[in-house]
Order: sequence, then structure tokens, then C-alpha cells
Amino acid sequence: MRLGGRLAAAIEILEDIETRHRPAADAMRDWGLSHRFAGAGDRAAIGNFVYDALRRRREAAWIFDAETARTLVLGAYLIENGVSPEQLIGSLQDDRFGPPSLTEEELGTLRSRFSEDLPASVRANAPDWCETLMERAFGSEWAGEGAALASRPPLDMRANRLKATREKVLSALSRTGAVPAALAPNGLRIAPISGDGRHPNVQAEPAFQKGWFEVQDEGSQIVAELAGPAQGEQVLDFCAGAGGKTLAFSAMMDNRGQVHAYDADRQRLAPIFERLKRAGCRNVQVVTEAPQLERLAGQMDLVVVDAPCTGSGTWRRRPDAKWRLTAQQLETRRTEQSTILDAASRYVRSGGRLAYITCSIFQEENADQAAAFLARSPEFRPVDYEAYWHQRLPGAKAKPRLANGITLTPATTDTDGFYFACFERISA
Repeated sequence: MRLGGRLAAAIEILEDIETRHRPAADAMRDWGLSHRFAGAGDRAAIGNFVYDALRRRREAAWIFDAETARTLVLGAYLIENGVSPEQLIGSLQDDRFGPPSLTEEELGTLRSRFSEDLPASVRANAPDWCETLMERAFGSEWAGEGAALASRPPLDMRANRLKATREKVLSALSRTGAVPAALAPNGLRIAPISGDGRHPNVQAEPAFQKGWFEVQDEGSQIVAELAGPAQGEQVLDFCAGAGGKTLAFSAMMDNRGQVHAYDADRQRLAPIFERLKRAGCRNVQVVTEAPQLERLAGQMDLVVVDAPCTGSGTWRRRPDAKWRLTAQQLETRRTEQSTILDAASRYVRSGGRLAYITCSIFQEENADQAAAFLARSPEFRPVDYEAYWHQRLPGAKAKPRLANGITLTPATTDTDGFYFACFERISA
């Protein structure tokens, strides 16, 4: 397919997403099934155009002064690739499968807008109702943080030190361009794709099949390191989900001690069994029944709550989610987080730790939740986050936001957005 056909396909998919209010991945999968002639390279390029349009929605609409699937896809293509409107017209010329080319009126609007500075709300590329939340979280830097969340993400991996060193994995993945991560001690990174490229399918690599590494954002790896389970400890991963952090904890503990993996939604736990087997994790017990869980009350050295949240910190990877998010969903998550924190705290022994993690950038889900928990739980106290950061990640060059917890963002730590808080139990 030529450029015009790829852009037209992206416009068609975006129209489907907008009309049927469905996830981007579902719409792209269905388009691929009904257009089997499109090769892997075509599908990758089309996917890039769709996700760029969703990441840069406000910006693309602003430069065209119009918000349609066509202006969003074409606008994002111009912005992301540094292409001039005239170059785009040339590329679409004589391409009968391409979208309608730019009109003279559109050219005039584009030339005018490209000569102006982006308003903060446009640069942030976030829903209107989220702007006050972001400004509260980041102050005068909120638009820059939003802009970083609208960029293309890297592909991050974690070397599984139960089976391989980071150097061994780097050697096995040498042809992929993987390099050591900047902060996570076992992390590897493949840079964000450019143009119509695509990341390699690392899960097809023999090293992945052997369990040498897992795909995991560096921010997720860092909060696992901050939780810091020690060898021989008893750990409860209270919202284990598919087990990404459970696997990291098991490796950090060198299969010593015990990790209890629990999730209230048993369906979410389903993938964990195969992942544990591949990774060689022998100190993990999957907890599926209430009596099993109840026996752990007051016994845990560390309880980790990777809480359900809005996922606003993952907007680089799931940009369609930010346009589906509502204030009501945020309030629902806040209620769930409070309930889960209180429930999880029962399992922490005297002198033990309770770690609270979200992949959100909103104070309402982060520092506010931590403060509210401490206010109703006098038996817990927060750690010194400045000292905690340097203790857990000595020599780290990037510095996160350290007010009332540890906040990672694409702008500060070049990771997805994560929040981490830790409380020590000082009495039973």
C-alpha cells in the first residue's frame, strides 16, 4: 500500500473507534481481518497513524481548526513526521486510494497555525476535564507533562535474573537495538519507533520462550524495586493481576521466601500460571480462595497494592483510553482504592510494610489516597521518600517527583506514569 491508502485506512479505523466507542486494538484487529491483503508493514504503519491521531488529538484538531477522523489522522501525520502540508499534497497526488487532499482553505489554516505557539491545553493533548487534575498534580509544568504523555513509547523489558543476566539478554537481543535501561537495574529498552516503523516481536525470540526476560515498562520495574522485597520475606501481592510484578518480586528474592499472588478477579489471574512456569518462579503461591487469604492476616513482611486506577500514566501506550475516561470512572476508582487499601492493611505484620502503587498521574488517586489512608490508620507511618529513592536506586541520575510519595512520569524519568507510596506498620 502507498501512503495514501495507509492514511485512508487509518481514517476508516478512527471513524469506527469514534462511532462505535470501542478500543483501538479491537477496531484495528477487525480491519485487518477484513483487509487480509494488507501486509505486516502496512498494518504497522496504519496502526502508527491511528495511535498518533489519538495521542495528538487536540494538536491535530487545532492545526486544522476542525476535528474529524480525516483531520486528526492527517494532522498527526504532519506533526509526528515533520512533514509540510505541501509535501503531503505531493505524496497524495495521483493516489486513487488516498483520502481527499488538502484544500486551499485548509492550507491557509495550516500555514497560519504552524506560525503560532501551541496553547497549553493543545500541547497537553488531554481531555478538557482532565486539565485541572493535571495542573493540580504538576503545577506550571502540567502542559509539558501532558505533551510527554502524548509521545510514542519505547519497548521496555526486564531481564529475569532467575535465568539470565541483563548482559546475556542484551547479547541475545543484539539485533533488536536493545540497550540497558537508564534506571531499572535489570531493564532493557528499545527506543520508540519513528515514521512507519514497528518494534520487533520480542516475544517470538528464543530468549523469551526460555524465560530470560519479560516485557515490562521501566516504570513498572522501578516501583517493584521500590517495594523492595528481601530474600526470605513473606510477601502478598494483593492485586496481582496477570503477575507482572509478582514475577519481578520472585526474581528479586532469588526464589527465597514466599510471594502470595492474589486478585479479587480470578479471571485476571489466569495468565499467571504459564508465566510463572516459563520464568522459573518457585516461591510463588497463587491464592484463589478466601480461607487461604485469611490465614495470612498479620503475617506479611510486605503487602503490595497495585491498585485499579484510571491508567492515566499509560496514555502513551493506550491513548484511546484517555478519551473514553470520565469523571465518574475516576470517582469509582477512588472508592475502590480506599476499600482495597484498608483490606490489604490487615495482612501487614507489626514492623512490616504496605506499598501502594498506581499507574495514574492524578493526585486524587495518589497522594490524596495516601494521606487519607494515614489519617484513618494511625498504626502506619510513611517512609522518608527522598532517602528511600536513593536507597533503593543508588546513583540514579533521573529524579522523580518526591512530594508525598514517588511519582514517575515520561517527562521526569522517561517512563510511564506511576505513583508509589510506602507505609510502615508501627503497631499491631
